[in-house]
Amino acid sequence: MALITLGLSGALNHDASAAIFVDGKLIAAAEEERFIRDKHAKNKLPIEATKFCLDFAKITPNDIDVIAFPYAPISLASPARWHYAKRYWYAPDRALDAIFNGNRRFRRNRDNVKSLCKQLGINWERIKFIPVEHHLAHASSAYHLSNFKEKTAILGIDGKGEYATTFFGYGENDKIHKIKEFYDPDSLGGVYGALTEYLGFEMLDGEYKVMGMAPYGDPLRYDLSRLIDYRNGEIQVNTKLINTVGTRRYKENGKGHYFSKKLIEWLGPKRKHYAADDPYIHYAASMQKLYEDISLKLIEFYLKDILIENGGKLAFAGGGALNVKLNQRILELPYVNELFVQPAASDSGTAIGAASYVIANQGIAVEPLQHMYLGPNYSTDECITACKAHPKQPSFEKIDNIAEKTAQLLAEGHPVAWFQGRMEFGPRALGGRSILGCPSVAGIADRINEQIKFRERWRPFCPSVLDTVAAEIIQTNHPAPYMTITFTVAEEWKTRIPEVVHADGTARVQIVEQKSNPTYYALLKNIETLTGQGVVLNTSLNRRGEPVVCSPEDALNMFFGSDLQYLAMENLLISKH
Repeated sequence: MALITLGLSGALNHDASAAIFVDGKLIAAAEEERFIRDKHAKNKLPIEATKFCLDFAKITPNDIDVIAFPYAPISLASPARWHYAKRYWYAPDRALDAIFNGNRRFRRNRDNVKSLCKQLGINWERIKFIPVEHHLAHASSAYHLSNFKEKTAILGIDGKGEYATTFFGYGENDKIHKIKEFYDPDSLGGVYGALTEYLGFEMLDGEYKVMGMAPYGDPLRYDLSRLIDYRNGEIQVNTKLINTVGTRRYKENGKGHYFSKKLIEWLGPKRKHYAADDPYIHYAASMQKLYEDISLKLIEFYLKDILIENGGKLAFAGGGALNVKLNQRILELPYVNELFVQPAASDSGTAIGAASYVIANQGIAVEPLQHMYLGPNYSTDECITACKAHPKQPSFEKIDNIAEKTAQLLAEGHPVAWFQGRMEFGPRALGGRSILGCPSVAGIADRINEQIKFRERWRPFCPSVLDTVAAEIIQTNHPAPYMTITFTVAEEWKTRIPEVVHADGTARVQIVEQKSNPTYYALLKNIETLTGQGVVLNTSLNRRGEPVVCSPEDALNMFFGSDLQYLAMENLLISKH
């Protein structure tokens, strides 16, 4: 009998998701936010995501053997709880709680999963519930799905899990070994997140905006090194300034922030508007540089020998792994030959990671990741039904070759919403739920930002690139199917596709192969025939603050809530003309 494993995330009250494996094969995965239309699905259980996964895999609640969950009890014998208590001694309630009641969050999570099982008709007494340490789930999501056969260095950076914030280890013969962990409040991801808040963005979402803002500033204008100290392989965060709790927190309009009043006294008032201006662009640049520099020092300290001795393969996950600028610098290290970043690297991906960890520990080989099109798909007939039911009564036309028609519209300078096949899992639009533009059309990026996405002008867009021209554009043969690494764009191409090249001359590329997405590949081939370039501008099909669209109804709502004129939805072309 096949082993049916349900992986769930949402352990830290955000990014709830579900994933189904049959033996070692990942069948389906989706984030709760997409179904309930609530960004990050804060304090929600992955009910709808689990229902989808079961339906898609044709599995009943009674078929599930194991539920894997990325949050585990941490023993008092571990240094984690003692470290937390010592560093938070200025907030004695937190410190004492870690020592005397340090697994209360685990118990609450376990009760939440029991509640989910009850709602979905899963028999708690029959299934095996296996908790997995949060950072081991991140590590497994990268290592076990990487297709790396050699001894592989593993890196995990995020805000925090139970107590751990940063993970260094290696994978060998399908087993993961810890080398070193750092514990809360000593968190690289936490410092970046707290400064994200100071710069006027929300944690979980705004970190990418800080990274996008950074190239416009001078990283040497301000020195932020007092935020976090690095020496001899150890880091210590300055909790008088940042990663603060309790009375140390800076409060504004009744909301406490993860930084202190002292930070405001040092750097000036918190940013309150959307302009990318002085001094905040320089703070963003300095934070990005500090994050990169300390991460690289830690990689060198803990992983360099493993990388040098075993072919230079590195697997990376955790929210900090979505920092594509850091990933470019990691790949530039002389002892790193190949970097695999788990595309759903933040907490939603721990549903995959917890499950893959449990499966590998059963001695079952986990299949390497093939693609990220793991969500729902909809037939053309279902799209027609949605159009007929929609209050705007959209006019639509059935098209024999939707890829060819869309390429024509793009070449004429129109942005087009593109809704095809299965929805992507993770934060990146990869040609399933995308807004597309032609990157040689001047001003297309600004137009999409201002009229469709309603977001900051300085936010960069990404190119989806045919595999036949990718090496010429990014000057390397390194795999890049998931938009997880930036590459320096060749000089000739900077002028050919200016709308997808960032201020620092880089681009976060998605290399498209025919086998993973034949319809999207056909679109790129058609655009190459029309414009001479097998490249499109690609951004996610959503407006600022909303989850990426999931269903035809979501796509139509987004379409009519923006200035978009065309929506290619399966074999339908919907237009406002």
